[in-house]
Amino acid sequence: QVQLVESGGGLVQAGGSLRLSCAASGRTFGTQAMGWFRQAPGKEREFVARISWSGTITYYADSVKGRFTISRDNAKNTVYLQMNSLKVEDAAVYYCAAAAQYSVVANNPTYWGQGTQVTVSS
Repeated sequence: QVQLVESGGGLVQAGGSLRLSCAASGRTFGTQAMGWFRQAPGKEREFVARISWSGTITYYADSVKGRFTISRDNAKNTVYLQMNSLKVEDAAVYYCAAAAQYSVVANNPTYWGQGTQVTVSS
C-alpha cells in the first residue's frame, strides 16, 4: 500500500515557476514508478509526466516537454515536478500517482494522491 500526499501548489504569474512535491508512505515507494497528472475545470484528467522507479527513465506529455521536469528522491520517498515557464493553460489540480510498472503508470496507476491546486494568472 502506498499513500501519496501532494504539496507545493499555489498561485503564480504566467512565466513563473513552481515545484510540486509528492510525499509517499509505504515501504514499496522505491520500487514504484511515479507519475503526475492534472485536471482543469471541465476537462478530463490528463497525463503530464512519469518516472521509473530508479529515476533514470522519464517521459513527458508534449504540452509540458522542455518546461517541466520530473524527478525523485527515493531516500526521502518523494517525487517532484519542477514547472517552469508556466502558462495560463497549465492551471489545474495536479495529482501524483504510483504503479508497480513504468509501462502502466501513465494509463492505469494503482495509487493516487488527493491533488494540489495550481493557478496561473495572466
